[in-house]
Amino acid sequence: MSIKKKITELNRLSVEKFKETEKIPLIVVLDNVRSLHNVGSVFRTADAFLVEGVYLCGITSVPPNAEIHKSALGAEFSVDWRYFEDACEAVSDLKCAGYTVFAVEQVENSIKLPDLQLEKGRKYAVVLGNEVKGVQQAVVDMCDASVEIPQFGTKHSLNVSIAGGVVIWEVFRKITAI
Repeated sequence: MSIKKKITELNRLSVEKFKETEKIPLIVVLDNVRSLHNVGSVFRTADAFLVEGVYLCGITSVPPNAEIHKSALGAEFSVDWRYFEDACEAVSDLKCAGYTVFAVEQVENSIKLPDLQLEKGRKYAVVLGNEVKGVQQAVVDMCDASVEIPQFGTKHSLNVSIAGGVVIWEVFRKITAI
């Protein structure tokens, strides 16, 4: 039988130690994500995998917000974030700073997530889109490429926070293995 660990046994970082810890070179961009629970979940996942930061764009709500906090459980305090009125502005800022930017979207010639190849020493960003409309076409057009999560069931998409978790984990796994 396995006994569940107590929270005190997990040895989690304090917010101060997290801020000092080296992050993976990844920015997660939320393009008009309307659900505060999705925003909070992305913050929590970004914290779990040492993501450099989250960019909140358009109608995406920003901290402090009680509804974001319900899902983030305080990760909105540990993970750095910035707000942009438009995701195109965020992508432009990232590209000027030397990031390779991927839309997480189902498009022609997309890269299947398992086939995504990352290079040591490069900085990356992934753009997650609105729950209904996805990543804006103008944003997709600005990105270096699009990444698609292979799916095999009857539905054509995943919830944005779930998609974010899958992509963040895969990028973390690949970056830390380089």
